[in-house]
Amino acid sequence: MTAAATPAPSPATTGEQPGVRLARSRRNSELSLLLLAMVLVAAYGATVEANVLDTVTPDFWVPAAALGLVFLGLHLVIRWLAPFADPALLPAVALLNGIGVGFLRRYDLARATPTEREDLAIFAGTGGRQLAWTLAAVVLAAGLLALMRDHRSLSRYAYTLGLAGIVLVMIPAVLPGRFSEINGAKLWIRFGGFQIQPGEFAKLALLAFFAYYLVRKREVLSLASRRVLGIDFPRGRDLGPVLVVWLISILVLVFEKDLGTSLLYFGMFVVTLYIATERVSWLLIGLTLFFGGAYLAYVLGASVGGPFANFYDRAQIWLDPFAEPYDRGYQLVQGLLTLGTGGLFGAGPGGGQPTLLPEVQTDFIFAGIGEEIGLLGLSALLVTYLLIVERGLRAALEVRDSFGKLLAGGLAFTLGLQVFVIIGGISKLIPLTGQTTPFLSAGGSSLMANWLLIAVLLRVSDGARRPVAAGGVAARPTGTPPEQLHGAPTEVIRP
Repeated sequence: MTAAATPAPSPATTGEQPGVRLARSRRNSELSLLLLAMVLVAAYGATVEANVLDTVTPDFWVPAAALGLVFLGLHLVIRWLAPFADPALLPAVALLNGIGVGFLRRYDLARATPTEREDLAIFAGTGGRQLAWTLAAVVLAAGLLALMRDHRSLSRYAYTLGLAGIVLVMIPAVLPGRFSEINGAKLWIRFGGFQIQPGEFAKLALLAFFAYYLVRKREVLSLASRRVLGIDFPRGRDLGPVLVVWLISILVLVFEKDLGTSLLYFGMFVVTLYIATERVSWLLIGLTLFFGGAYLAYVLGASVGGPFANFYDRAQIWLDPFAEPYDRGYQLVQGLLTLGTGGLFGAGPGGGQPTLLPEVQTDFIFAGIGEEIGLLGLSALLVTYLLIVERGLRAALEVRDSFGKLLAGGLAFTLGLQVFVIIGGISKLIPLTGQTTPFLSAGGSSLMANWLLIAVLLRVSDGARRPVAAGGVAARPTGTPPEQLHGAPTEVIRP
């Protein structure tokens, strides 16, 4: 006699909702990927010690374990506060952050004398400071997730954030050079041993304002006046916002002497405008304005010097770095030689000579790492960045409100643009800009700002992936204000 089949347990019999199972599955996947990332970081640290010290110390795993505890804490916060968030974001960023800390410790070992290397403490030097900055940045990201239970709450402070962003951009420009200038660019606030780069935080504040402004004005900005070669161009009266942001970016280029920051601000506004209106003409107008402004700055720098001289010098170095390989072009030449030395497979972690490359711990960390892990290793890092950007864009596509779409799309593009700007400068594709490589370069400002960016993407992806309740409306997180009509989701119903 055959026993009767036992029916499979259902949500009704287990008491567990499908959404709860889905959230738990995503968080478990996130935890597994996070553990894999930390294993890779530990293996990187062990290989560095084997090549530099000719032995692997018993404490090689400590930095990876410390990072793992920090990221595990954030994972628990996400599991509690954003259970439906994208499970690939945290592990991908943790891997980049961990490799950055590992390389900076490798840089500390290279600078130390042979007798000092074996006694170099795990938490000493640039690598130890970066580990401390990582802890501060992750705590800040967790705090933002706790305070911002719904990404749409940012829209209520859009004008305040916009004003704060402008102020943060202006502060280094108006300060005397001794308080704001490093390597020719006025991007810092420096007092004693403390320094901060306010522009890293300004980009987040300005992007929130751009997203809110364009949601409200996108109908007007989408209007077309004439069609040229199949492309609808906007009315002349609607060019005002783009011209204002273009002027601000040119002023940044003039007074802060930094092409990268100028390109970053203008680029993220134009792309956010394109996402809002879906008109290619805005991209063409934006590219024309930016390259026109850059060319004008180059011509003025060659003729009258003054505030444009720094940009002119950088352009000259970019055009022919080998004209003065031991003077102005030294850094770029060394970077190109370092990448060439790495070849396809690299010299191995700990096998390079990072001390020969100026500013390898900040501006040129990608070249320093490339010497040791080669083209294949750098390609893997680029794919990791691409994964983060892709996940951010996917969150923008999936989220139901227009503000969230513009916010997530702009944040993802901004991160990708920053990576392009710094790697383009190192590889001589574009002039050097002095931007930091996200999550890899030493420094607290960039690390904290980019972890805040990831926290916002996590919050948006949580809202996008949250199960839809009855009536077609996403379940609202506990403690958030009721949704207003202008922020209500829309749905296209096809017959």
